[in-house]
Amino acid sequence: MMMTRFARAALVALLVTTSAPAFADGLVDNVDGFTLDDAGQVVRFTGIVVSDDGHVKKLLAKKDKRPKDGLTYRYDGEGRHLMPGLIDAHGHVIGLGFQALLLDLSDTSSLAEALDRIAKYSAANPDVPWILGRGWNQEKWGLGRYPTAAELDAVTGNRPAFLERVDGHASWANSKAIAAAQVTAKTPTPEGGRVEMANGKPAGVFVDNAQSLVQRVVPQPLPRDYDRALAAAQAILLENGITAIADMGTDMPAWQAFRRAGDLNRLNVRIISYGMGIENMVAIAGPHPTPWLYEDRLRMVGVKLYLDGALGSRGAWLKAPYADAPDQTGLPMLSYSELRNKLVRASMDGFQVAVHAIGDRANQEVLDAIDSVVDRFGGDRRWRIEHAQIVDPADLPRFGKNGIVASMQPVHQTSDWKMATVRMGPDLSPTGRLGGAYAWGSMLRNGAHLAFGSDVPVESPNPFPGIAVAMTRLDAEGQPLGGWIPRERVTREQAIAAFTTGGAYAGFAEDRLGSLTPGKRADFVLLDIDPLTADPETIRNAKVAETWIGGQRAYVRGNTPRPAEETKAVRGANAAPEGR
Repeated sequence: MMMTRFARAALVALLVTTSAPAFADGLVDNVDGFTLDDAGQVVRFTGIVVSDDGHVKKLLAKKDKRPKDGLTYRYDGEGRHLMPGLIDAHGHVIGLGFQALLLDLSDTSSLAEALDRIAKYSAANPDVPWILGRGWNQEKWGLGRYPTAAELDAVTGNRPAFLERVDGHASWANSKAIAAAQVTAKTPTPEGGRVEMANGKPAGVFVDNAQSLVQRVVPQPLPRDYDRALAAAQAILLENGITAIADMGTDMPAWQAFRRAGDLNRLNVRIISYGMGIENMVAIAGPHPTPWLYEDRLRMVGVKLYLDGALGSRGAWLKAPYADAPDQTGLPMLSYSELRNKLVRASMDGFQVAVHAIGDRANQEVLDAIDSVVDRFGGDRRWRIEHAQIVDPADLPRFGKNGIVASMQPVHQTSDWKMATVRMGPDLSPTGRLGGAYAWGSMLRNGAHLAFGSDVPVESPNPFPGIAVAMTRLDAEGQPLGGWIPRERVTREQAIAAFTTGGAYAGFAEDRLGSLTPGKRADFVLLDIDPLTADPETIRNAKVAETWIGGQRAYVRGNTPRPAEETKAVRGANAAPEGR
């Protein structure tokens, strides 16, 4: 599996380092194409004329005459299905890349399997000073508890190890790492964090802000490591038909990697960037959002704030105690006044604000904060609430006010439904504690703007399972029967819109991305199935044949990449924590 990921990294280097020559109009013909217009209606076509600067010039119906002269290329789509490039409205680009290059535990199904994977990685990489990775999930393992430092000690030898949970909201450290960080029972725990304890000492798991106690001594990645991670991430995104992504939590090293790639003509996937907190926002963008750079491939438009943690690590901030932990209600990371002040600070300079809120108390808090500042900062602000997983049903109508964007991830629901029932209790009624859980349908019915993403690397970047889940509320095994809270399903057109036009709107990019409307960028994918007619299971298993960016082919399934570059030099990565 690791060699496959390395091969992907090489593939993106092969594809994006070979600059295509300047060209006049091109024609992509003989396709069964569709796009959505501004009203969400389907527009069918069989050919696209692409302008010399990579924009859609004209959509052609079957009866329309094809241009014959002045074309640099005429591409035969061989009757395949063509749709707009998918936009991931919430992901972590560098985190995805480092997951591909470091130890990945995301597909392990038990503690024993994870420990075996760690032992093999340790043996295969004897020169790496720290064992780093992510993806473990004690809920998926059916462990009923957190893993311990002692269990990690048994397979890591004499080297420190620090492994992020799948959601990034907790990390698992061995005794060597805890000792290197000089963390003891007497070490103060940062506000908004929790250190799991056993027998009067740290047990090995650090939740939310407490992760910083160990992270501060983890070797930081070098610029070349960020460049490798970006190359790997782009390869994976293109393979999955993602032509644009909102990078939720860009820090300075990541931004510099994006800029280096852009300067060298190696930035292919379009990145809509949100600074990791006010400090990164100001340091990177300065007094206002950046312009679009590198032919609409990069822009910092806003700031990412964290209000609470994740449901899986019991960091999501709830109005009432957890059903399975009556002494806990989650970990608020900002006070109300701090949140409000940050909204004001960003809005004063025209930055868009995206707030991570998973628990019902956190969602109420951010809605209250928006209400308190909206009169001062009117106009088209597009306040973003990221995840919005557990919402008090009484607060659902509030998402339809003030131009709020509900930025949600369908696959979180199928990953979480069993765990969410344990955490919150079994009441799924419209007024129950889970009555507003993963409520995509309610968001649309209440007038909110809906944008879908993956939260990669927490979940796979593949958008097609997300479309299928949004339509059915069923996981890959067809569970639960009838779908979990089926009243929150959306139509296939609504699901596709949330991954295309909705994602563009959420990032102030609808004037250039999201649909194949003349004048917008010619970003599209070719598929072997028709998403408008295929059943959900077929959509879930769809494979991208080709991905085009700006009218140029950026990915072709089955291409043989060059030998993978050595990646053992990657030293570390601290990906942003996210939802689940």
